[in-house]
Amino acid sequence: MKKILLIIGTVVVLIGVTVYADRVTRLPKGAGKSLKVDVSGKDAGAPEPEVTFKDLDDQEVPLSQYKGKVVLVNFWATWCEPCQIEIPWLIEMQEKYSSRGFTVLGVDVDDEGKKAVAPFVAKERFNVNGQKLAMNYPILLGNDAVADKFGGLLGYPTSFLISRDGKIVKKVQGLISYEEITQAIESQL
Repeated sequence: MKKILLIIGTVVVLIGVTVYADRVTRLPKGAGKSLKVDVSGKDAGAPEPEVTFKDLDDQEVPLSQYKGKVVLVNFWATWCEPCQIEIPWLIEMQEKYSSRGFTVLGVDVDDEGKKAVAPFVAKERFNVNGQKLAMNYPILLGNDAVADKFGGLLGYPTSFLISRDGKIVKKVQGLISYEEITQAIESQL
């Protein structure tokens, strides 16, 4: 009897975790630029982690080199559907705010790394206000060790907005709400 209760309890917990993870990364039907997101404030005010990424040319890119800018660190993957929806918004934000000291850092987490992301970035074009545009922000390579320095990731996309003085001011799990993140960016510029 105890064995059956243990099995049932384990199954219930696994179902709960699966449902939660699915909700965090799922795109609801009819979602547009006003999608409500799961926002965790527990990381707000924490200093940015000391982390060095690699870019697609195998050059080291320390996050600290962006101190003095407002930075949106966006963890994404080529296979992630919500990430695909978010990319045009990130391109637009990069165009709109880069002259004011803002940048998006797209941190790809594909297991195949550069082998998967380099052809994707070279080939894919995204519809941004009626134009087909390439990703216009730095694309960096991430892994579990990098994600752990940000406190770990529950799903993709996950984004961290970092202030000019290197503090995490917002963490967004799941698809970014266009309006909410642009307001957060503008409040830091």
